Amino acid sequence: MTARRPAAALAAGAAIVACLVAGLVAPPVEAQEPPATSAAPTTPAPAPASRLREAPLWELGAGVVTLSMPHYRGSEQSRAWVLPVPYFVYRGRFLRADREGARAVLLERRALEIDLSVAGSAPARSDGNRARSGMPDLAPTFEFGPNVNLTLARGADWKVELRAPVRAAFTVQGRSEHIGWTASPYLSAGWMQSGWDVGVRLGGLWGDRRFHGYTYDVASEYATAMRPAYRAAGGRSGWQATAGATRRFGPWWVGTFVRADSVRGAAFAASPLVTRPDTWAAGIAVSYVFARSPVMVKVPD
Repeated sequence: MTARRPAAALAAGAAIVACLVAGLVAPPVEAQEPPATSAAPTTPAPAPASRLREAPLWELGAGVVTLSMPHYRGSEQSRAWVLPVPYFVYRGRFLRADREGARAVLLERRALEIDLSVAGSAPARSDGNRARSGMPDLAPTFEFGPNVNLTLARGADWKVELRAPVRAAFTVQGRSEHIGWTASPYLSAGWMQSGWDVGVRLGGLWGDRRFHGYTYDVASEYATAMRPAYRAAGGRSGWQATAGATRRFGPWWVGTFVRADSVRGAAFAASPLVTRPDTWAAGIAVSYVFARSPVMVKVPD
């Protein structure tokens, strides 16, 4: 059994959770066109003038988030988090941090965008989880890789997209370790509703053997009468469905989400560490925007 996780690792896990919340409560609604700054005007991608508005190049704020999520996918136990959460929006030509997450845009066309995106997971203490009692803790993880976004249909205030991120996963601890690859293609739809940006997404998840094994393997030295040894296979990881909404009230920003998660039929579904195949997560965040760039850019309304 591993020793208690150092405070630095727990802080890293909390930071990852806070960053994840930004993506969870801000489903992809706004399609960012290449902006034209007031300091150096350029020609944006074709779009009806009525759909463009001026917005600050960047905005900075801070707030708090409350959420509940399972210890890991397939766990019957969950944890409540209350964390400070940053609010940061950057509407650059190549670097973006907005409703669609933090990313570096590599290619952008009217209906196609290729970027680099990030994701991650929170830590889980084994001494607080019945199924993992006596096993090593799960460190927070960080994922990074390319993402292809294809716009399938769009209107003045709605959009439907197919997104296909493929990422390499690493542990966040004293000595980081590469723990495999994961892919999570999904369909997303977003629209405006009574002043709220509303979004839903549905998709499947896949991972290689190493990625699944990090969470769901049971090595022989940790096997018990109730927890037999197990080696996870690569392949399908289940599916997720998320719904969320955000809104600005002057300098205040509010976001909320709910997510259904299932590992039924997953390549690791037979692991003794899977104690509840269907789980839920939910949260709400409130932030105050206290600084913004004097430079304005054109973005879709």
